[in-house]
Amino acid sequence: MSDSVDPRELAHYHRLAESWWDPTGPFWPLHGLNRFRVEYLREQLLAHFARDDGDAPFDGLQMLDIGCGGGILSESMARLGGQVTGIDPVARNIAIAEDHAAESGLAVDYRCETVEAHTGHANGYDVVLNMEVVEHVDGLPAFLDHCARLVRPGGIMFVATINRTPLAGLTAIFGAEYVLRWLPRGTHQYRRLRRPDEVSGPLAAAGLQPVHWTGVAVSPITRRFRYTRSLAVNYMLTAVRPPAVEETGA
Repeated sequence: MSDSVDPRELAHYHRLAESWWDPTGPFWPLHGLNRFRVEYLREQLLAHFARDDGDAPFDGLQMLDIGCGGGILSESMARLGGQVTGIDPVARNIAIAEDHAAESGLAVDYRCETVEAHTGHANGYDVVLNMEVVEHVDGLPAFLDHCARLVRPGGIMFVATINRTPLAGLTAIFGAEYVLRWLPRGTHQYRRLRRPDEVSGPLAAAGLQPVHWTGVAVSPITRRFRYTRSLAVNYMLTAVRPPAVEETGA
């Protein structure tokens, strides 16, 4: 088993796997968050790759969705034209993702793999999606190094996670899991929450340049997500690998 995979996390998501596509089930916050984060991804990718918007703005871009779960984000990217590969170490998640993509008429390449195993045979991607994953892994620096290796020169990675602050512990764990019951208890552990420097540092060491940050907030009343300048609870990071330098003859 991969050093970054915690057996307890595998067991937790195996138990919840059947609920991935139920918009009123335990993953309903992820469905709402997905619609919000897709707009962020769309804005950043259009600017980074200098593309015009449209029905399939990501046409031809090769994308990797790390920890794809039941395929909620993978399908959203595929609908926008991305050539998506989704990896997840939970076999049941992959089976559900494959079935749903087939029912939806979408071509997504799903694989039951860890990121370490995938790094060993993949050629790299234009876009690597690392959304709501880093707070569930062991050995974060090594995990991020493997993720960064999968970003091609000129490519881009997105990371979304929860900060390790008292406010995040109060709202994202105690409030969301125990008071509002938006998420199943045990979904997050405070010690695994990630400060921004714990994410940006390993990425920079692996050759990726953080270029954009934004905080994410959600209203407990309307359940709507919005951007915020504060990174104290939820945040998203965009990091890019510089283009390769072309060699010129003398």
